[in-house]
Amino acid sequence: MKLLRWTSALCLVGAVGAAQAAGQPDPNLARNLAATCANCHGTNGRAVAGAGNDALAGVDKDKLMQKLRDFRSGAKPATIMHQISKGYTEAQLELIAAYFAAQK
Repeated sequence: MKLLRWTSALCLVGAVGAAQAAGQPDPNLARNLAATCANCHGTNGRAVAGAGNDALAGVDKDKLMQKLRDFRSGAKPATIMHQISKGYTEAQLELIAAYFAAQK
């Protein structure tokens, strides 16, 4: 009987947690997605001077989105950005661009 109560309690807690997770977006999603850019573009888009990669922090969101779209389409040549940009949805790219635009 105790096992049944324990199992029921766990199921209830799991169901409540899943319902909450489904209803609320991750408040850190943009930051987490943008973190994948740090290896080349620096932490929070602040590139190391002389490293050869553009700083992303503070760049206008529309400008970043245009660059990402150009990489994705092949209009802008790249060594790896054309592949990376294809790995994200349009909505994810919008989040990333907005995140970097907000960094000052």
